[in-house]
Amino acid sequence: MASNYNGLGLQLMTTGEKAGTWGNVTNTTWNEVKDTFGYVSIAMTADRTLTIPDGSTGTYDGRAFIIELTGTIGGTRVLDIAATAGSGSSPGGSENIEKPFIVYDNTTHGGNTLTFKVTGATGFALTEGATYLCYHNGTDIINTGLLSSVVADTSPQLGGNLDCNGNDIVSTSNADIDIIPNGTGDVNLGADTVQVGDNNANATLTTQGTGDLILNTNNGSSSGDITLLDGANGNIEFTNNGTGVVKFNDAAYFPEANLTFDATQDWDVQASPVAKVTLTDNVTFDAPSNPTTGQFISILCIQDNTGSRTIAWDGVFQFASAEAPTATTTADKGDLFSFRYNGAKWLCVGTTLALTLS
Repeated sequence: MASNYNGLGLQLMTTGEKAGTWGNVTNTTWNEVKDTFGYVSIAMTADRTLTIPDGSTGTYDGRAFIIELTGTIGGTRVLDIAATAGSGSSPGGSENIEKPFIVYDNTTHGGNTLTFKVTGATGFALTEGATYLCYHNGTDIINTGLLSSVVADTSPQLGGNLDCNGNDIVSTSNADIDIIPNGTGDVNLGADTVQVGDNNANATLTTQGTGDLILNTNNGSSSGDITLLDGANGNIEFTNNGTGVVKFNDAAYFPEANLTFDATQDWDVQASPVAKVTLTDNVTFDAPSNPTTGQFISILCIQDNTGSRTIAWDGVFQFASAEAPTATTTADKGDLFSFRYNGAKWLCVGTTLALTLS
């Protein structure tokens, strides 16, 4: 009776066969056993199929326990292996492959996908720089998830000490600590309080890349949002849920800006919605820059110690009966003007004249 082969392609001799060749066959088999604990490096510049031949010479990379994938993949790539080992025909036969692998993805993806799978199955996508403990179950390649969160990198993600009992993860040599879930997984912190910052230093929460930073409760369910929009001139938005309001339990204010006097007065109302200016000559207020519909602004106009400075307004400012009040000209006195923007005009909502300021 002829030999059979198991799922690792190892020859199984029957009683009475291979007379005079048992030594050679046994030595070959033990070398093949050694291969199952071995290491192999595979360049993934093209799709690659791992093989486990039965009793023939050739590439035995499918037997290896540790596989390092290298190179720039340059496109969507697949590392493939058959469901069975052996020829599938007499005398060899075939068996389901059932074995573990440690796979280190040391390739450069460049935005492309690299998948490890059984031929005709799904497998799983590898992450650049990650190491995986996975196994062939005779049908597909299964990722255990035991190693995939530990990222191999020339800048180690855990650059120092990991002390689980003492609840410390310590990075040394200024190395970052990266926590990278597999696929679409999240990082969940189970503590009631999460602290950031080091040794009384300022702390920064930021996104990596161009995403907005969004704060909400209950995983976004029935929650208002505070959104910091990414990009130049991005807004900070408070979005309440339902009839909720933005509540300030203590004073909220705009710092008063001191504008530099200009006879044709410039005023950036985005940067300085509350402002003052000391008049050292007659002045005409130009149309404010960077307005927002619904915005309120105010300006305190202060006569210098000479006084007699007049105030005129661009047509974008609208007063009751279309007539601006006559400014106080007494030295060191102040006039306060407040406006609301309707998208086209600054509507005066309040004027207080001849104020004593000190």
